[in-house]
Amino acid sequence: MTTDLDNYEQVSIYRLNPDDQEKLLSIARECVFNWCTRDTWPMGVIMSCLWRDGRVWLTAGAHRHRISAVRRNPKVSVVITSTGTTMGPSKTITIKGRCVVHEDRATKDWFYREFSRHLRPDENDARAFEQMLDSPLRVVLEVIPEKYITYDGIKMWAHTAGTLAESELYPPLSSDTERLERELSRRGLK
Repeated sequence: MTTDLDNYEQVSIYRLNPDDQEKLLSIARECVFNWCTRDTWPMGVIMSCLWRDGRVWLTAGAHRHRISAVRRNPKVSVVITSTGTTMGPSKTITIKGRCVVHEDRATKDWFYREFSRHLRPDENDARAFEQMLDSPLRVVLEVIPEKYITYDGIKMWAHTAGTLAESELYPPLSSDTERLERELSRRGLK
């Protein structure tokens, strides 16, 4: 595969490999949770998160605007970065998915326990946090992924330096290639 290293127009060749994607999802403690408001404006907040069984799990009070928004329109996205983790900077995952709001006791029981221990490794802190979470208005959010967009900036820098094997690159996404070709033509650059 040949790429034009004079620009970075097709960064889809720098996707995370599956092991790094799973590792980042497993160690992430924070994400940006995004939804659309009633007037269709996108909104996002930083939230604590837990990756379990191929889903992103979060929690908030039922009275929060984001809860009424996802009840109305379950289409959401979650953005996770490796910055501040043991993986170092420059790795990201964006998940497009559908959000389910859970209020049942069984979900709350397992979620509060795992979530608090994921965020608070000290057992005493985790128990105290678990008890605090168990409030009457709290709900649990489950984001079911439909699409992943990943990026590994370390690959890009290594590729630029000539130290990344071509076998480490992914083929460019056909949708990216088509949009790039259209844009080059529109600008008279092709």
